[in-house]
Amino acid sequence: MTQKAMTTVLVTGAQGFVGCALCDRLSADGYAVKRMVRTCQDENETAIGNISPDTDWHEHLKGCDVVAHLAARVHIMHDTATAPLTAYRESNTLATLNLARQASEAGVRRFVYLSSIKVNGESGCVGELDDPLPQDPYAISKWEAEQGLREITAQSAMEIVILRPPLVYGPGVKANFLRLIRWVDRGVPMPLASVHNQRSMIYLGNLVDALMIALVHPVCAGKTYLLSDGEDVSTPELMLRIAASLGRKSKLWSLPMGVLRLLGVLSGKSAEIDRLLGSLQVDVRPFCRDTGWKPPFTLAEGIEETANWYRCERSR
Repeated sequence: MTQKAMTTVLVTGAQGFVGCALCDRLSADGYAVKRMVRTCQDENETAIGNISPDTDWHEHLKGCDVVAHLAARVHIMHDTATAPLTAYRESNTLATLNLARQASEAGVRRFVYLSSIKVNGESGCVGELDDPLPQDPYAISKWEAEQGLREITAQSAMEIVILRPPLVYGPGVKANFLRLIRWVDRGVPMPLASVHNQRSMIYLGNLVDALMIALVHPVCAGKTYLLSDGEDVSTPELMLRIAASLGRKSKLWSLPMGVLRLLGVLSGKSAEIDRLLGSLQVDVRPFCRDTGWKPPFTLAEGIEETANWYRCERSR
């Protein structure tokens, strides 16, 4: 029996953007997969309901070698919760640590936690050794979960691997990246031609491939890694690439950066504007060096695959 055939992986958030792709890859590569979801849509899934600090995982963790914890209360630009930090802590911190404790007690060998680059802040050139700089409730809850996980694994035999990806794109993408694709597809004129930023992203296929390594590679134990495609891109260049993949002409024109930021303030969309204008570059070299990983997809290939998916969805 191969190591893969002997390895059982429990995946939380298995219906999600990343979770679904990871489960498909695990199954294709011969792993036994426990797909944990809120409500079942397939016979291969197991319903766990809303993950909380009180969720009982004991039965589901029996026989599991590895946990890939992807489920989370995702970042919301305009959160309407009465106490956003409390809500994020419930789902992303306390629920995560509850799962980790039970996984440790069940003899799980490794716990892989999908965190976020937002733990490192919103801008600049960042590496995993830089001091964390979480700036919103989502990022704070992720950072607190990371710290709690290290405390749990320091007192047990279970290994921890923490991954902090930047924006993830690919077939099935939603939120801001999908919105950007739609803007380009509809020919919306965008005043971003004078923007000269650099941002790291990661294609879904690259993230899944990195997760596959993090689940089993001995050198990853106890480490925190930042991930990306290894190619950074400016916002105007990204829009031009998306336009080319869609067979569209990107309509870019210029406005001074100060004016753009003022428009963001006046419209109540400062955070969105800052992401379009600012730089956030991620150092993926430590993960590549330690594991020998090379992203299997280039940025160009990732954008092309995402555009192909979007065209299919648009035509339905």
